[in-house]
Amino acid sequence: MKVLILNGSPKANGNTAIALGEMIKVFDEEGIETELVQVGNKDIRGCIGCGSCGKTGKCVFGDLVNEVAPKFEQADGLVVGSPVYYGSANATLVAFLTRLFYSTRFDKTLKVGASVAVARRGGLTATYDELNKFFGISGMPIASGQYWNGVHGRAPGEANEDGEGLQQMRTLARNMSWLIKAIAAYKEQNGIPPKEERVWTHFVR
Repeated sequence: MKVLILNGSPKANGNTAIALGEMIKVFDEEGIETELVQVGNKDIRGCIGCGSCGKTGKCVFGDLVNEVAPKFEQADGLVVGSPVYYGSANATLVAFLTRLFYSTRFDKTLKVGASVAVARRGGLTATYDELNKFFGISGMPIASGQYWNGVHGRAPGEANEDGEGLQQMRTLARNMSWLIKAIAAYKEQNGIPPKEERVWTHFVR
């Protein structure tokens, strides 16, 4: 079993990395393989709505999005971490996720998702909600911890002083590990829930 982890901070060794690192320790204990991909310091442009991915199965821009797509397809879970900028996730990460989720046509149903936000003080829950929407629209169960998944820290390394936040990360990783294993065991016996043909209701006619 494998969890793909995306670090949306431009600082590869900053406070977001500390939060995600705390989760990786638990995944290791649980026997779940992890791969960390640094996203926040890359040059990622936003989606332009060209529709090319609907024909080719990949994004028209040949960057990290297309490199990560097969890793996402093979993963059982996805963790997305971001610092908080103006009460929102890092724009580079949001552009990356928008293109990754939209351009990949493989079934994401029952892959487990988890989001982590890191801030000096405020904006954690808004960022947490923003990131979770990518999972919700894709049929991915959202793993939770013991509170909203956030860690506090401003200067590099300060996240190590947030004992409660780091405990949240460990709890989140344990719960996510359990959920991934439970889903895998059920799928082996019963498969995934049947799907109805998609109904589209448009509000402009």
